[in-house]
Amino acid sequence: MPDAPSDRRAATSVPIHPDLAARWSPRAFDPQAIITGEQLTAVLEAARWAATWGHRQPVRFVVGSRDDETFTTLAGLLKRGNGYAHAAGALILVCADEGEDDRTALYAAVDAGAAIAQLTVEAVSRGLIAHPMAGFDVDGARAAFAIPDGVRPLAVVALGTLGDYATVDDAIAERDGRPRERLPLDEIAFTGRWGNPAELISTTPQER
Repeated sequence: MPDAPSDRRAATSVPIHPDLAARWSPRAFDPQAIITGEQLTAVLEAARWAATWGHRQPVRFVVGSRDDETFTTLAGLLKRGNGYAHAAGALILVCADEGEDDRTALYAAVDAGAAIAQLTVEAVSRGLIAHPMAGFDVDGARAAFAIPDGVRPLAVVALGTLGDYATVDDAIAERDGRPRERLPLDEIAFTGRWGNPAELISTTPQER
């Protein structure tokens, strides 16, 4: 059995908000933990208050708590590789009303991404974990929840509490234990022209 992940904080060039640094996407959920109504409401409020282009507010959510009919349906729509999420305390299907043209559709997806980001950070702030997933049956979700034409199901977010890595599959423990990595800032932040690194105080991750 691989060791359980230890410190998963992001290695950043300068300090960032602790909840942002602590956010990651575990796959080991505690199957006994219960998500309270207050916790679920809080993460949805965080998502609701994310930035929205043109004040369209196109993001919609289908919410299931463990063992209710919506949860069971959402769990059944997940691809096999996301089976770990069956142990989550809640599953949230994130959808976007794409509007009348390509432009509104584009920024509806941007808004959905912002909503998911705020949802996951609010979860961290409350001692929860969240894992967004793209692997699910989109057409099945449309049919199961009577999602209207023009509204696109984009992701399912599993919400819960971190479980015991001694009880999960070795593959999950190994995957979750891999080092967290991101491209360095000088490869993604430019100034003047594309590829010219922005002049920042440091692009070397801080020592922990």
